[in-house]
Amino acid sequence: MKPPSFPGWVLSLAALACAVGASTASAAELELQGNRLVVSGTLDGSAIKEFNERLGSGTVRTVVFEDSFGGTAEAAGAFADAIRASGVQTEVRGQCMAACAYAFLAGKTHRFGYGLQVNGIMLPVAARPTAAELAVRWRGDEAHKTLADFTPAPAPAAATVTTAASSATQAQAMPMEANAPAPKDNWQPEHGVLFTASPSLFGRIYNTYYCDGTQGRDFSKCERLPDADPYKLGVLTP
Repeated sequence: MKPPSFPGWVLSLAALACAVGASTASAAELELQGNRLVVSGTLDGSAIKEFNERLGSGTVRTVVFEDSFGGTAEAAGAFADAIRASGVQTEVRGQCMAACAYAFLAGKTHRFGYGLQVNGIMLPVAARPTAAELAVRWRGDEAHKTLADFTPAPAPAAATVTTAASSATQAQAMPMEANAPAPKDNWQPEHGVLFTASPSLFGRIYNTYYCDGTQGRDFSKCERLPDADPYKLGVLTP
């Protein structure tokens, strides 16, 4: 494949920025197209019951994520579990960010869709991954394990035996705990590793970037990562 040119990858990021900028935070929508289930919108958990029912029917072979721009880590895990249990394939058409990206990786095979559109997938990260981490981070069960980076740890079980001193300490801490905010997902939709695929006269051109979140929707400011082929890293399957 011809090495990607500067205008080529800038065009990819420009198209991606336009698509994300035009997006809305609509709840997930499902549409059955033959044996393909198209999922669009935000994976907020509102459609997980219907999603499970659709996959449970046995008629769906491929889940297509189309312009899904985020969601919660909890919903990402629920969609991923359903996909993994049913053994269906997954595909991205357009853009797939954060929660969508982790659900996408749960497919038996996971690919970018064909067509003239720019496809992009943003996998959130807590910190810039090293080359060694990139090589294994999104392979098999490792992809699912990384959700732990973005979800709060379960609260430890209360002790059954307490001393007078510990009881006093717990009593003092109770008002603070009662007023503490509920734990939330700590990922940012614009902070992660971005994989793009753009159509060209020489076939599709693939590029990979690290975005630290400070760029906002201007993905042309992201750092281009060398030697980060999405097929070699397990993000896409042949």
